[in-house]
Amino acid sequence: MQSSSSRLLLRPILQARHRCLATTAGHAPAAAHAPAAEPKRTAVIPLSNIEAQWALFSPDEKSSVADQLEELQKRDWKLLSVDEKKAAYFVAFGPHGRRTPIHAKGDGFKIFGATMGLCGIAGLLFLAIRSVCDPPPPKTMSKEWQEAMNERAIEQKMNPITGISSEGYKGKGFVTHK
Repeated sequence: MQSSSSRLLLRPILQARHRCLATTAGHAPAAAHAPAAEPKRTAVIPLSNIEAQWALFSPDEKSSVADQLEELQKRDWKLLSVDEKKAAYFVAFGPHGRRTPIHAKGDGFKIFGATMGLCGIAGLLFLAIRSVCDPPPPKTMSKEWQEAMNERAIEQKMNPITGISSEGYKGKGFVTHK
């Protein structure tokens, strides 16, 4: 277990050392008998299971894979293997770069919980302020005042067909107080 974790920790260092050796070897002065223009060679990276390897690649390796796939896509698509098609799709539309998901898996519950918590705090704050700063009800809401409004409506014969001054009216009228 320790050897595999130490390998994982040393991998970026070894890759950087390998890249340094490769770049220094590439800058050596050209010999007189060497050809003048030799094409740049890149290592072919296996395209199987590219989704799992993508996070471990350096930016140079990622661009190398993209260039490799670009060359493969110039051929007939019927001749491409399933792994090559999957890799092309992943590089073009995978969840990396600008398409990286904003929220990680499982964040929905945390967001919902935080929203409900904030709504609860806002409700409690509203009730606390309302209980402290609540003005008294207006005098017209008292039971005596509403009964006086009923008597006044009967005197004025208000709504004589179906309302308070109609024959056989059994409603409360204006009284809403219990």
